[in-house]
Amino acid sequence: MAQTAPETTRTEPVPADPATLAATVAAGHRLTAKESLAVLATPDADTLRLVTEAGRLRRRHFGNTVKVNYLVNLKSGLCPEDCTYCSQRLGSTAEILKYSWLKPEEAVEQAKLGIGGGASRVCLVASGRGPSNRDVERVATMTDQLKAEHPEVEVCACLGLLKDNQADQLREAGVDAYNHNLNTAESKYEEITTTHTYADRVDTVERAKGAGLSPCSGLIVGMGESDEQVVEAVMALRDLGSDSIPVNFLMPFEGTPLAGTWELTPLRCLRILAMVRLACPDTELRLAGGREMHLRGLQATALEVANSLFLGDYLTSEGQTAEQDLAMIADAGFRVFGAGEAPGAGEASGQAAPWAAVSGDPAEAPCGAPAHAAASCGCCSSETSVETSAETSADAGAGTSADAGADIPAGTLEPRIRRRGAGTADAPNA
Repeated sequence: MAQTAPETTRTEPVPADPATLAATVAAGHRLTAKESLAVLATPDADTLRLVTEAGRLRRRHFGNTVKVNYLVNLKSGLCPEDCTYCSQRLGSTAEILKYSWLKPEEAVEQAKLGIGGGASRVCLVASGRGPSNRDVERVATMTDQLKAEHPEVEVCACLGLLKDNQADQLREAGVDAYNHNLNTAESKYEEITTTHTYADRVDTVERAKGAGLSPCSGLIVGMGESDEQVVEAVMALRDLGSDSIPVNFLMPFEGTPLAGTWELTPLRCLRILAMVRLACPDTELRLAGGREMHLRGLQATALEVANSLFLGDYLTSEGQTAEQDLAMIADAGFRVFGAGEAPGAGEASGQAAPWAAVSGDPAEAPCGAPAHAAASCGCCSSETSVETSAETSADAGAGTSADAGADIPAGTLEPRIRRRGAGTADAPNA
């Protein structure tokens, strides 16, 4: 008689005690996958306490500074890769700006405006599978011109998959860092792209590291990944030795396969960020694309665990105004990290910050901006600010349902296509 295998039940992770976990990490403990899952299972009502405790690690290593980064999109659209999340992908019908390479002087002028806004790192980004040798020379020329005027500013290149010797050429040209995100867990990778592999991405990060470039690699959340896959991706980034981890929140562009995907709430975003901080306590953690849409009124709260952000606009979408970004940093009691300054020098401590960031003001726009400023905000419009503000306040409150944000109707918040800055005749958001 055939035997039937016993049924197995999935054991839900038990939420971790935030104070105990943060203290053990501060003492040198390396966060485990099991503990990471427990962090993600933190109830809504305990999430702000989790942020407070993870924030002790952030302040221990980075004080009250926020590193400001500025993106320059050197070449937009027309990419042959099929990444499902990307508005520049092969087959995308998103109505984004499409243009070939900026001239070096144009790129430098764009970068200087970001530096004027407080950026200590400029990220030079180009769409495509990877750079030709001529493309590497273009970026080398831009870097040389930029550093001639601003030698203290870091330059990070993001050009796709690297071939032999290209990382060395970038390093010799004065590039400081190279960004190439893993984006998601290896176990999910084939679901989001078929034109390259997870191993290809790891290889490029390793090439950058081998050439002496600071590795910058992060992830995108909200693409249908499980908690286990979020943890898998973060553990991989830690093992890879990424010096800075940008966390992107999916922007579901119309015209891409993930259009209409809405899986994140502000509190879930905070739990993910807190888990990354606990797993990588001394690593730069950056709020990246989609923060306005998904963190909304809790953006400043997220700075209690993240110590870095992108100023202004993104590659193909508009963010909140640079003025709002800088005001948000100051209003939450932080200060912009200055070029040439050691992060958190003279400021670092293990103390939690007083809460100055959680707002339930019903007059706020979804990104946390005052309602009167919503028309100029990158993620909001005057038509949507009133309807979504109530949902923002509901999501921000302790004890709300973890799925509350997922019930927001598709189209209530959508990416706003960038129509200013690089590739246009209009001034950038800097």
